[in-house]
Amino acid sequence: MKSLFARLAATISELKANPNEVLNQANGQPVVILSHNKPRAYMVPVETFEAMQEQLEDYRLLQEASKRMDDESVPVTIDELRAAIQEKSAQGMEQA
Repeated sequence: MKSLFARLAATISELKANPNEVLNQANGQPVVILSHNKPRAYMVPVETFEAMQEQLEDYRLLQEASKRMDDESVPVTIDELRAAIQEKSAQGMEQA
């Protein structure tokens, strides 16, 4: 049997009948929603979902940074960097 990542379970029928009661019983914790005694979905508080999304984005950025650590670096002076930024800015204004 699969592990469930919630302490509280509710059937779809219970959720449809009284969603506020399910939310109150959850007390801010995730709820697994069951259909025919099988997990179909998780219901999580907005704050929890947003935190999960931020952690996922942080993980993706970490993965990208780790990949780039192996890239060969290109030495550049601050003056070259400023000139490149000014050039891109000028190109952007010409296109507008």
